[in-house]
Amino acid sequence: MHLKLPDYLRPNLQVVFVGFNPGERSARIGHYYAGRGNQFWNFLFESGLTPTRLQPEDDHRVLEFGIGLTDLVKRWSRSSSELSAEDFRRGIPPLIVKLQRVAPCVVAFNGKTAYERFCGRAARLGWQKEAIDGARVFVLRSTSGRNGSLTRAPKLRYFRRLAQWLKTNGGGVGGGHRKPPRGCSASVRRGETR
Repeated sequence: MHLKLPDYLRPNLQVVFVGFNPGERSARIGHYYAGRGNQFWNFLFESGLTPTRLQPEDDHRVLEFGIGLTDLVKRWSRSSSELSAEDFRRGIPPLIVKLQRVAPCVVAFNGKTAYERFCGRAARLGWQKEAIDGARVFVLRSTSGRNGSLTRAPKLRYFRRLAQWLKTNGGGVGGGHRKPPRGCSASVRRGETR
């Protein structure tokens, strides 16, 4: 069993996906979004965020496409209900440091609950008003197979919205004190939105 999954991060990524925490199957095989029924890898491809359909075992390849992966809570659990408030309190500061260090254009939370735990308040899906050190924040519907209350079409729609914005804008908001990530358009670097 892998107690923690590695972060796949490097400077100037287009988007970093932040998951809630690794599930049991992901921890067992050591790869992100490996749970049965999790549509994350299909949605990356079907939305156009990757030109090829990746499998959980290919998770390290996301960096080739300007994508990063990490989690709010790094330890695995069978269910998110097994996590304590302390797990989240401990997970937030290192996550912020990682995001500041790699300076992505967009931080995409895979699931509304993950973002709500991160920001400490109720949130809506889609674009958020707040930024994380200059990076725009987008909240997706959870791709977990346990989130069965929704069909795949509404979940995929959010991935497509994110992909379209990245295609149109060439990235996200660059921070005022750092060099904007390569590929971010001038209007995005100034903090303007369309």
